[in-house]
Amino acid sequence: MAIFTHVTVGTNDLNKARQFYDSVLAPLGYKRTKDLGDRGSCWGQSAEEFMVLTPADGKPACPANGGTVSFEAPSRAAVAAFHKAALAAGGKDEGAVGPRGFWPNAYAGYVRDLDGNKLAAYCRKPE
Repeated sequence: MAIFTHVTVGTNDLNKARQFYDSVLAPLGYKRTKDLGDRGSCWGQSAEEFMVLTPADGKPACPANGGTVSFEAPSRAAVAAFHKAALAAGGKDEGAVGPRGFWPNAYAGYVRDLDGNKLAAYCRKPE
């Protein structure tokens, strides 16, 4: 059983967020699965696992201090492609692609999306 039903981050520009996440999540094997009109969009492999929404309270979206959304990558090459796509789409580098000591074989890259949300892609398979 999965620990989460879904993860959500906020955005202040839904159209830009859709373009960003379409390009950034594709190398990881995720696609946009549903649009929620002007409210947001959902990505995943077959279900709505990751969502980008405009805040329900009408206030501006802001990133969580200390929060990170980390996506599972099928390979180290996919981690590099995720990181490269994020930077090309206007994201900011938050940690170069490379080994991480947190888990055995951990290999990751970190970025910030257009709204400042911190993202990572991790592959925990041996090289």
